[in-house]
Amino acid sequence: MLGKPFMPWQQYVADVVLEVGPSGRLVYDEFRITVPRQSGKSTWVLAKAVHRASATDFFGARQRIVYTAQTRKDARNKFEEDFAPDIEAARRLKAVPHWGNGNEHIRFPNRSRFGIESTTEKAGHGGTLDEAYIDEAFAQVDGRLEQAFGPAMITRPNTQTGVISTAGWLDGSPYLGVKVAHGRRIVEAGEPARVAYFEWSAEQDADPFDRAVWRACMPALGFTIDEDAIAAELVRFESSPEGLNGFRRAYLNQWVPKGSPEEAAIPPEAWAACIGSPGLIVGAPSFALDVTPDRSAASLGVAAGRADGRTQVEVVQNGCGVSWVVPAVCDVLSRHPGSAVTVDSGGPAAALIPDLEAAGVRVSVIGMRELGKACGAFFDAVQNRTVVHLDCPVLSPAVAAARKRSLGDSWAFTRKGGADISPLYAVTLARWDLASQPAVDVAGSVW
Repeated sequence: MLGKPFMPWQQYVADVVLEVGPSGRLVYDEFRITVPRQSGKSTWVLAKAVHRASATDFFGARQRIVYTAQTRKDARNKFEEDFAPDIEAARRLKAVPHWGNGNEHIRFPNRSRFGIESTTEKAGHGGTLDEAYIDEAFAQVDGRLEQAFGPAMITRPNTQTGVISTAGWLDGSPYLGVKVAHGRRIVEAGEPARVAYFEWSAEQDADPFDRAVWRACMPALGFTIDEDAIAAELVRFESSPEGLNGFRRAYLNQWVPKGSPEEAAIPPEAWAACIGSPGLIVGAPSFALDVTPDRSAASLGVAAGRADGRTQVEVVQNGCGVSWVVPAVCDVLSRHPGSAVTVDSGGPAAALIPDLEAAGVRVSVIGMRELGKACGAFFDAVQNRTVVHLDCPVLSPAVAAARKRSLGDSWAFTRKGGADISPLYAVTLARWDLASQPAVDVAGSVW
């Protein structure tokens, strides 16, 4: 009806997102879509919103749909330049745009309403809501929109929230970063979920000059954009302040630091060279805990020796807030009798020490001097490829976002922007504790 037939990727996403379960209700409450720029996500959003507003037999009349972008101004521009003209051209819809300042929306004959919303703390409050779009989610600093939309949807059937964006910056897109990490986890787990997650992106070590890479991760290539246009964009980004990182984020949909790669505390190529497969573990593992300065997230890391002489590091658990930490540590350490958890005595995680000890957890603390040594030793281990990681979806972004800060005569990791680097600190401290333990000759096991 809008005169814009779907590309294959758009049709695929629509088919999954609108799946109806045995109960006759939509299977998914939330969908997340992350694709390169110029892939056609705005066209998809408009079609999905119009379907919601028009499919009266399934959804009912008077559906309320809201759209948000980076700012309210950006959302209005999207309505004026893209959404309203396409809807007005589809005369069969008989939908009418209204442009009253602060009340911009498109009204449908069945009294459904598709409008815009701000991104402030007061967004979405008042009335009921059936569908919400958080577009350009890389620009959101927190979950305020979700917190506002949720209560407005609670009494309505078949509600859906869409989080849609190109990849964010590793050091500046905290909200989307959590959404992507969680989405990847639920897909890898393969278990039924109420969230549908879609991602088209290149591998982190992919060559941005390789056209085969473009064809593998750009779902609109060959439909609405061509390779010559992408090649021109590559040349343009090479001479921009963002450099190739700008191209990689925009067109390969990769999470990269906003600055130059050499600013990272750990060189990306060195970290990529340490990716490996699970190995034969010997000896007891070491565990460590870290919390972000604002206490918005925490990570439990583990390090263990391998039969090949290297150290394997992993993130056992990474989650929002700190309420989950003590029960999770107790659960993990109960399966490793005699183990302790290492904590930086001067860091945010130190506030959890009394609760951990009260729960019977043995805590090992390190001070500022040891922290600097631990960070330096982890850096050396990566450079020398004596550490192995499994390219964890929360650890690798943390490594890419980490920078160096002075710490007396040494240095420690620090974050740039709102990035969560607690996964990096957790495995760094775990590795330091493991290296400090006396060698034990025990039988190996696959871990």
